Amino acid sequence: MTAFDVMARRIWDGQADAYARTAARLCIRTVPALLDAAGVGAGTRLLDVGCGTGNVSSAALARGAAVRAVDAEPGMVAATRRAAPGAEARTGTLPQLPYADGEFDAVVANFVLNHVGRPLEALVELRRVARPGGRIAVTVWQLPGTPGQTLVGRAAQAAGLTRPGWMATVDEERNFPRTPDGLAALIEAAGLADVQADTQAWDHRTDPEDWWAGPAAGIGAVGGVVTSAGPEGVAAAKREYDVLCREFLAEDGLLTLPHVAVLAQGRV
Repeated sequence: MTAFDVMARRIWDGQADAYARTAARLCIRTVPALLDAAGVGAGTRLLDVGCGTGNVSSAALARGAAVRAVDAEPGMVAATRRAAPGAEARTGTLPQLPYADGEFDAVVANFVLNHVGRPLEALVELRRVARPGGRIAVTVWQLPGTPGQTLVGRAAQAAGLTRPGWMATVDEERNFPRTPDGLAALIEAAGLADVQADTQAWDHRTDPEDWWAGPAAGIGAVGGVVTSAGPEGVAAAKREYDVLCREFLAEDGLLTLPHVAVLAQGRV
């Protein structure tokens, strides 16, 4: 594993319940478009890579697909088994998945390439397990992010928190622009054809305390920054967060946070 992969495992270890209560409610928004891009319907043999708490698997089962699911975090696998009991879920880590060549009609990865240190090798592995003519669809967060996406990060910065030394970044030579053109180029480099990429934009509506609960529990890279200085650092970031939230508060007391993702697809 790269240093980034080691960091990702540390961040997500034991976080399935916290993720389900927080960020999973955001990530579910792209699921219908992701499954459409992969051509998932009745009888499709689908692999859900980085299945998280089972939102993609559940939606695919509802379409009549035959679903297998894989995640590096055992707690996520257990959560998927509870949420999507019709799916066959197991542990596995990119870029070496525990499946045979050409086993699936479609392979999807919803916000998974964000969490791997070798994105190109990960996509090559998705291609390996898809049959000739099969379809692959993936999402990543667009960067630079919108103000809604960067709310917590701005609060951490205002509190004087910085990225701790153990939090690695993707090696420069392995990284790619988190844009439609950047993701499309990466997918083409992995050997896929008929590549298309576009953005998905929406406003995420959430309670301010619910939104804060994820990073306060250490969810994601921003959670690693928020919790890096212990309880005092978390409290300082929370004070800044409460101020910055005013920019997004609606009359009903909920946040309206603009988000933009990149969705790309290709054919084996």
